Amino acid sequence: MKKLLSGALLLVLISASSCKKYLDITPVGRVMPETTEDFRALLTSAYSLFPEFKGQLALRTDELIMNEYSEDAVYSRDIFTWKDGSADPATTEFPYQSFYQSVFYATEIITSAEEKAGKSAEVDQIRGEAYLLRAYCHFELLNLYAKPYNKETASTDRGVPVSTEIDLEKKFAPAPTESVYSQIFSDIEKAEELINITTFETGKNYRFTRRAMEAFKARIYEYRGEWEKALSSAEKALAFNNQLEDLNNSNLVPTNFLSAESIVALESTLPSLVSRAVYVSPDLISKYQAGSDLRLTKFYSKSGSRYNSLKTGSDQFKVTFRNAEMYLIKAEAAFQTGNTALARETLLALKAKRFTPQGYITESAKVAQLSGPALLSEILAERTRELALEGHRWYDLRRYGQPSITHQFNGETFVLQQNDPRYTLRFPASAIQNNPNLQ
Repeated sequence: MKKLLSGALLLVLISASSCKKYLDITPVGRVMPETTEDFRALLTSAYSLFPEFKGQLALRTDELIMNEYSEDAVYSRDIFTWKDGSADPATTEFPYQSFYQSVFYATEIITSAEEKAGKSAEVDQIRGEAYLLRAYCHFELLNLYAKPYNKETASTDRGVPVSTEIDLEKKFAPAPTESVYSQIFSDIEKAEELINITTFETGKNYRFTRRAMEAFKARIYEYRGEWEKALSSAEKALAFNNQLEDLNNSNLVPTNFLSAESIVALESTLPSLVSRAVYVSPDLISKYQAGSDLRLTKFYSKSGSRYNSLKTGSDQFKVTFRNAEMYLIKAEAAFQTGNTALARETLLALKAKRFTPQGYITESAKVAQLSGPALLSEILAERTRELALEGHRWYDLRRYGQPSITHQFNGETFVLQQNDPRYTLRFPASAIQNNPNLQ
């Protein structure tokens, strides 16, 4: 049995001393972590190992179309056509081991930081962040490689391996989905006792905070359909800071790490290897009202008949959690708990910052007439427009009906059927090779 973390190097520390550039981190050597600074550096290493994969997820949705003439298409075309069982060897694998490397580092911090560096508010913060990072890794793994959450079957549905101890010889097998969530909630509860910083300064906002913890909880409860809790956590996150970029007078894209909307700016959502091989799909572009929805020109650039993304693709647009998502979770949760007035109010608060004044008047009149399924449909459509290419769409499709999607590539038509088993990713071949328990 091969090790879960074959070849993982616990003792590689990353210096976080320079914040002149966003996430300006450089390897400085290998030492045994002993001091508070050592453990902060180790945590920075854990953050830096968190993988880039949201662009790959977008390929599986209705957000992108492939540029079949791109030299980089070979790395993505089998993801785009859902050819999971016999993908070209050049196809970029979805991540697995890198998640557990982050988990491994976080666990060392959780286990050893207080014992070696002593008890202090700074050590508490570091350990609290480590708990949240470990929870977030398990959460993302679960939503990649397990079926969509179903309360009735979660106790028996196959989830992912849970790693909370430093034991490279242990044989890790997938735990049931509900058991994985139990560990996620346990880590969050421990983090809540420790974490003491509300917001880090710009340049360090890749780190978890109390505000981020509430945003994370809101997303978890949304995915689980626990709407009262989702509403409460979204409101708590927004109580710290509820600012939105007003696209009528701001040139700052809301996904920019400098934005007041930024809660955690950790993930690159459309890396160059993907972005060079795709265009934004006409279907996505059609969802924006030309002339009134400012996102059409703020989020995208037009080249001939094609569109490219302006909100993703470089370090300045790293995004994991931001305020607009909290508004949308609040609106969705308010609707699901029967508070349609709050759902409308929250939805319109976001639209007010995204539409021209005249466009907002039209939107306001439209939303005022919506109720029942039509209102929910508009909330979800706003999620599609606002959170496009940030990694949410695949998860939303899984949550709501797993609809059929059709892609065209090189003259062929490919279809992901409704409720297709491919809405749940297979574990990567390299992970199965290292751990046959994943088979």
